[in-house]
Amino acid sequence: MEKEVSIWYDEEGDFLEIIFEKKLGYFKETETDSIMEKIDNDGNLIGFSIMKISALKGEKPLSINLKTKVA
Repeated sequence: MEKEVSIWYDEEGDFLEIIFEKKLGYFKETETDSIMEKIDNDGNLIGFSIMKISALKGEKPLSINLKTKVA
């Protein structure tokens, strides 16, 4: 099954958003301040966002454990 992934980067706002599935949902905090999960009403992960992404330049790869079930 093919799925379309939507990637949006706002250079001025220094914000990256990756959406796996286009549906209604909400953002919730993670253990990493700059990362937010996008969750649908059933608790499935449908995307994520990274704020202040340019601050990560030259850093170790960003790693986070997403504890939400993936759609």
